[in-house]
Amino acid sequence: MRTFIKSWIPQCLWILRSPSRSFHGNNRLLTSQIISYYESINQCKKELPEYFNFASDVLDEWARLEKDGRKPANPAFWWVNDKGEEVKWTFEELGSLSRKAANVLSGACGLQAGDRVIAVLPRVPEWWLLNVACMRAGIVLIPGTSQLTAKDISYRLQASKAKCIITSDTLAPAVESVLPGSLKSKLLVGQGSRDGWLNFKELLVVASADHQCVKTRSQDPMIVYFTSGTTGFPKMVVHSHSSYGIGFAISGRYWMNLTPSDIMWNTSDTGWAKSAYGSVFAPWICGSCVFVHHMPQFKPEVTAEVGNPHIPSNPKLRKLFHLLFLSSYKFPSLKHCVTGGEALNPEVFDKWKVQTGLVIHEGYGQTETVTICANMKGTKIKPGSLGRAVPPYDVQIVDEHGAVVPAGAEGTIAVRVRPWRPFCLFSEYLDNPEKTAASVRGDFYLTGDRGTMDEEGYIWFVGRADDIINSAGYRIGPFEVESALIQHPAVSDVAVVSSPDPVRGEVVKAFIVLAPAFVSHDPEKLIHELQQHVKKVTAPYKYPRKVEFVQDLPKTTTGKIQRKVLRSKEWANV
Repeated sequence: MRTFIKSWIPQCLWILRSPSRSFHGNNRLLTSQIISYYESINQCKKELPEYFNFASDVLDEWARLEKDGRKPANPAFWWVNDKGEEVKWTFEELGSLSRKAANVLSGACGLQAGDRVIAVLPRVPEWWLLNVACMRAGIVLIPGTSQLTAKDISYRLQASKAKCIITSDTLAPAVESVLPGSLKSKLLVGQGSRDGWLNFKELLVVASADHQCVKTRSQDPMIVYFTSGTTGFPKMVVHSHSSYGIGFAISGRYWMNLTPSDIMWNTSDTGWAKSAYGSVFAPWICGSCVFVHHMPQFKPEVTAEVGNPHIPSNPKLRKLFHLLFLSSYKFPSLKHCVTGGEALNPEVFDKWKVQTGLVIHEGYGQTETVTICANMKGTKIKPGSLGRAVPPYDVQIVDEHGAVVPAGAEGTIAVRVRPWRPFCLFSEYLDNPEKTAASVRGDFYLTGDRGTMDEEGYIWFVGRADDIINSAGYRIGPFEVESALIQHPAVSDVAVVSSPDPVRGEVVKAFIVLAPAFVSHDPEKLIHELQQHVKKVTAPYKYPRKVEFVQDLPKTTTGKIQRKVLRSKEWANV
């Protein structure tokens, strides 16, 4: 990290490693610190180091401080499961084990710097170890959720041209059925063995801990995520060593409020970009402990038992919060909560505060970005808002021509990329220059999400561009209708889409999963009650003229509602 420290990063580390300089509700101090950081970020236009590697430049630096007694006695990694098994690593132990793992990848697996590896693993310690090992070896990691089907895995292998597949012994049979012959190696994580597969645990035991980290350039590819679009196959989003490796510094400290004394628990699946957000880069940039509980479902009692945890949530937050609301647990150790993935309903915000005594700090980002706007610690929070732009991003609302719209007007949430493109933005859509070019209009990268910005710079989510409903000239975002409906006790989950109408062109239709206590209620009376409820909560013209009760809602493997599936069903016969 010595070369790196000579650059603009001292400002970042000055903030991250000095708890005495952290802010606690002091808006003036917060503003001065963020301005100082923003100025240092601006310097990186010229001073972003040519070479950077998160493993050697950040993790090894924390290991050195740990060894010298200049870091709080907090592990780097802490994993437990329902069987009572536990794994704890210091930064020094993480460094040693990841060097051994890097030797496994470059030795037995036959991989070279620049090769791509797909890892389909559940929340097991090896996933984190292999993340760091890939960084050290200059290997490009492609995470995949364990919910992927054989068809999904087959597409990812072919599209990415991966040289190696890493998976667990329980997932291996499904993976093996679609493997191409071009793979250099297959790596098995677990206790079992399988013909033609290398066993990671056995190789790790005998591997050398002597490994020279590959000298990676800041802009070299580090990680690739597949992300679903509105049309076509999932795109491959490429992030560099600097975009994720440096880009999460300010959100880690000022949104997640992390210090080297803290424990971070992220409930996201390993295949999601949010796992990189909250389980790798943000906490480890801050020297915090990454806590993982490998469990089949969320258990509130775990939160009650873990000391000083910070919890970021994911798109399944409605179910997660529902469990917490029903529980009797109080969470005396819980210090800070953040959420992202889907916009947070104000009702959930209020209930969480009553249940835990803490405010939820909502943030917004995409697989293509880091956190681009958020409700920072110490700033005024407006429930239902995504917060304000996070430095160094210039976030605006733009029209179809890429021009900034006035405050309060609806448009596309966008990030300014000219004259300077933020280094913490994705590099490209791999092998898809057309999509990469189409993501920029004028001076802005377009997120594809619709929103508004108020006079104070707070951003309000409306919906995905293709989710907007145009009913008799009224533009209606699904989120605001869903937010109104979810406040009713009868609604457990909900999705709102457009539905064809001979008079209005299209109308609002709500697909509702009922709470158990309301399943036996008279459907017609309940529909009328829900419609009247929406009219009271939001503008009456937004109420759902059509309502259908369903058992469940279609969702992606990352837990996001697939409104396009419901919309296609509605418009199939038109």
